Amino acid sequence: MRNTLFLLLSVLFFGSCDSVAPKKQAAVPQYFDLKGFMDKEVQRLKTLNPEINKTVMVNNTAEDKKLKIADWQKELSAFTDADINKSAWEGLFTRHKNATAEIYKSDNDKVPVKSLTVQYRDHKIFKIQILNSNSNSLYTSNDTLSYFPDSLYEVRKTQHIKLLNVKSYRITGKFN
Repeated sequence: MRNTLFLLLSVLFFGSCDSVAPKKQAAVPQYFDLKGFMDKEVQRLKTLNPEINKTVMVNNTAEDKKLKIADWQKELSAFTDADINKSAWEGLFTRHKNATAEIYKSDNDKVPVKSLTVQYRDHKIFKIQILNSNSNSLYTSNDTLSYFPDSLYEVRKTQHIKLLNVKSYRITGKFN
C-alpha cells in the first residue's frame, strides 16, 4: 500500500512538471501573411481611432453613418478570416509575383478563398483584394473583400439560396 501511494504521488509530481524539451515555434507563413498584416492594422487603427464614413447596402437600399469603430478586430474579421496560411491549405495555392503585386490563386473546391491579390506602391501595400466563393447544392456565395490602408475597406457579398431571390450586400468604410 505504501509503495503504491509513493508511486502514485511520484507520477503526479513528475507529471505536473514542465517539459524541458524546446517547444515547437510557429511556422513561417508559406504565403502572404494576411493575418499578421491585418493584426498590425487593427492595432494601428485602435491607436489612431479614425472617424469612418460607413455605408451598408442591402439589395440597393443603403444607410450611411459617420462613426468611430469600437472593435477593429471584429470590423475587419472578414479579412483576417480569409488568411490563406491555414495548415490544411498548404500547397493548394499558386503564387505569381512581380514588382507591383503578389497574386495567390486556388481552384480547390474545399478552399473558399479563390484568390488573394496584394498590390504595392513605393514598396508599401496599396491594396489587398480577396475573392471568396462557397457553393453547394443549396447555396452559392461570392465575396469580394478590398482593403486600401488609410483610405477604404469594402466587403461585397452576393448569395443565392435555392428557391429564394439573390441577395447582395455591400459594406464600405471610408477613412476621414
